[in-house]
Amino acid sequence: SRAPSSRSVSLARGCAGAGMAKELTALVDRQISVITNDGRNIIGILRGFDQVTNLILEECFERVYSASSGVEQAVLGLYIIRGDNIAVIGELDEELDGALDLSKIRAPPLKAIVH
Repeated sequence: SRAPSSRSVSLARGCAGAGMAKELTALVDRQISVITNDGRNIIGILRGFDQVTNLILEECFERVYSASSGVEQAVLGLYIIRGDNIAVIGELDEELDGALDLSKIRAPPLKAIVH
């Protein structure tokens, strides 16, 4: 088991350089959470990425938040996320995440980012 980490990467448009590649390389084969520019929260195992930060995620699902009911999880399977649609990438602490009771969490969905 890996030590818990609070590693997260925030992406500004057009800043996928060598530093970004180093950060993402450290997250390969780990479970990550990706917040997209349109407010989606996608979780999966990072299997690869390219020079423009397109991500390949395996065993992927989306967490859909609601202010009136618990969090739903939609299975996506193998999933590719375009780099220009990524706002934040963070490593997920599987132990802490597994302890959450998603049926009791109430939160409005995130709003889309407006550039």
